[in-house]
Amino acid sequence: MKTSEGTIDKMKPIPRDHKVRRFHQAKWDEPVIFELSQPGERGVEVPPVEPQIVETVGDGISSLPDSLLRKKRPNLPEISQYRVIRHYSRISQEVLGSDFNVEIGQGTCTMKYSPKINERFVRSPKMAELHPLQDESTVQGMLEMTYQLDLYLREISGMDKFSFQPGSGTQALFTQASIVRKYHEARGEGEQRNEFITTHFSHPSQAATAAVKGFKIIYVPADENGYPDLEALKGLVSERTAAFAVANPEDTGIYNSRIKEFTDVVHAAGGLCCYDQANANGLLGITRALEAGFDMCFFNLHKTFSVPHACGGPATGAIGVTAELAPFLPGPIVDFDGERYFYKRDLKNSIGKVRSFYGVPPAVLRSYAWVRALGADGLREVAEIACLNNNYLYHKILQIRGASAPYIQGRRLEQVRYSWQQLKEDTGVTTYDVQRRMIDFAHHYWTSHHPYVVPEPFTLEPTESYSMAELDEYVAALTHISQEAYENPEIVKTAPHNSTGHRVLESVLDDPDQWCITWRAYLKKTAQG
Repeated sequence: MKTSEGTIDKMKPIPRDHKVRRFHQAKWDEPVIFELSQPGERGVEVPPVEPQIVETVGDGISSLPDSLLRKKRPNLPEISQYRVIRHYSRISQEVLGSDFNVEIGQGTCTMKYSPKINERFVRSPKMAELHPLQDESTVQGMLEMTYQLDLYLREISGMDKFSFQPGSGTQALFTQASIVRKYHEARGEGEQRNEFITTHFSHPSQAATAAVKGFKIIYVPADENGYPDLEALKGLVSERTAAFAVANPEDTGIYNSRIKEFTDVVHAAGGLCCYDQANANGLLGITRALEAGFDMCFFNLHKTFSVPHACGGPATGAIGVTAELAPFLPGPIVDFDGERYFYKRDLKNSIGKVRSFYGVPPAVLRSYAWVRALGADGLREVAEIACLNNNYLYHKILQIRGASAPYIQGRRLEQVRYSWQQLKEDTGVTTYDVQRRMIDFAHHYWTSHHPYVVPEPFTLEPTESYSMAELDEYVAALTHISQEAYENPEIVKTAPHNSTGHRVLESVLDDPDQWCITWRAYLKKTAQG
């Protein structure tokens, strides 16, 4: 088998009854669509200007305000419909994703099966053709679903009101920090309470978003078992404490069952408590933010509630708060007066918008449909199976040579951050090497947030969507790679061999001068435009 670097893959033949999948990804050397453009080629006929527009503004162009007119034609590719279909079909064969492979390796991101019927709902013209500036009377159905999902999340979390405006988990964290700032300012303690406490194993965005709001970040260290140190927290809180923000379980998969003691300490010092529930897939129907002592929390609809990640969006970080903090939510929020659903805009202490309009309605619709299909018992079963799958995987991986799971040795919740430190010491193979070799078997895994607090990390979260056979297939690939590392490490160090590309030169990722986010930027930086 030829590799991307022209060498021979000396991997031992895989027996037919082995669980490791033989895989080779399609490779088309497909250009970007702008390079396929042919002047004069057309895929569709542009429709004429509607008669109503002509009647209103003359010829439909000259009477429009200058601010609405382009100075020159848009630089769009000119290409036939047949070639467009061929282009995107080829690209679809050059990617991996949850519809193609066992996608348990995007740890902390809760990659689960998203029912295809929900995609039909959001693609319906009744949904897809909605406009954010429509009159409320014309979107009562969408507003009703939004309000109903708010009610469901209140029951799941114990909070009193939710906003679906934040477009991501990080934006929800920013919203929490903004509410903390506004709350203390309203009480005349805005300048005094300038310290924001979080933990080493929580998502880095908790510290980053609070820092953007001007808070000084204080970290609670972990104890020898990986739990936040309660005694250390007691020494960190003071009259300067604005809030404590934490994920539970944290990104290690370790659940802190004493969390109420932590929130009590912060409340006694006058601070607020913010719950990052991005890792809530093992908690649904089992434990709630309210009983844990939190003043606010958020769920990632694009994770826990079965909305596809879609390459980083569209997403929703649904943020819920207690009644005391409801006036600070970003506006507008959807409300109901017994007869109609409407946007409530008169929030006295609102932090203002954190995203244009009201967020991402298709994400709300998908989550609403998912919750309605499962019901309360189904949501709890999701959490139970997710934890069962994770602990089965945990047991299997700890049997692989070179793999370990730092900190507590016992049951974890819905994910685990593992380590290849022993593998690296024994063979020189790193977690990045294993990650690239996994691609050769149609698998992927994620390492960790930076900076690494677990050496040579890899983070797995199987969710409730996968069967024992699928988990066994994933473990078999890791086991096979571990064996390769000990017997012939160069196979792993030079991977991937069966992918569409070779190893990426990662240094360019830290060099803004080489970034080309758009085709126009590429042309400028390569002096072609």
